[in-house]
Amino acid sequence: MSLKQLQVKLRRIAEVQMAQDPAHDIAHLDRVWANAHRIALDENRDDPSRANLRVLIAGAYLHDLVNLPKDHPERETASRLSAEKSEPILEGLGYSASEIAAAQHVIEAHSFSAGLPANSLEALILRDADRLDALGAIGIARTFMVAGTIDRPLCDADDPFAANRPLDDQTWSIDHWHLKLLKLPGDMATDKGRKIARKRARLMLAYLRQLAKEMDTELPDHWADLLK
Repeated sequence: MSLKQLQVKLRRIAEVQMAQDPAHDIAHLDRVWANAHRIALDENRDDPSRANLRVLIAGAYLHDLVNLPKDHPERETASRLSAEKSEPILEGLGYSASEIAAAQHVIEAHSFSAGLPANSLEALILRDADRLDALGAIGIARTFMVAGTIDRPLCDADDPFAANRPLDDQTWSIDHWHLKLLKLPGDMATDKGRKIARKRARLMLAYLRQLAKEMDTELPDHWADLLK
């Protein structure tokens, strides 16, 4: 089965079986696969077999089969449950036992919440690919889509950019950018992922500066310091 045929089948399965929300939908899976494929091609430039694209595309389309909200008390279990749910799907698509095990590791290890080490190149690539979708223009949009679903306000009206208060991303959406998202470029495992992440993070910083301007305030230096 060609990679394109696999994509069609996996996409169709995910549409039916994945619990979707505005920030975790089929379009998200398509973007993650596009990111992963782009990174894999860079990793495979000297050795086309270095990253297994069959394993990678399975991880890209099945990593959010079980999707729990950001504020769910058992969110860290979602990637493990997704990996378990992927096994019969991949068996039905003709994946070997070793490919299934590799894909399940990719799925389990992608999650920031789960905190599991990524022990394969494919797992590192998918982790980077998924995190890239939290950055840039799409990352800005997804931040506010998630915030809307859990009723989390944009920022503290009295101190929107935490100039004189502790950061708190359980209360304010923008604080999540400082505590997690703008740090992602430094956590990328691949050269290509890191390069893309830095470019997207700079766009987010430009957005924050414009947001501060429209609020008649200034963005504190500690935000820009994250990208140095």
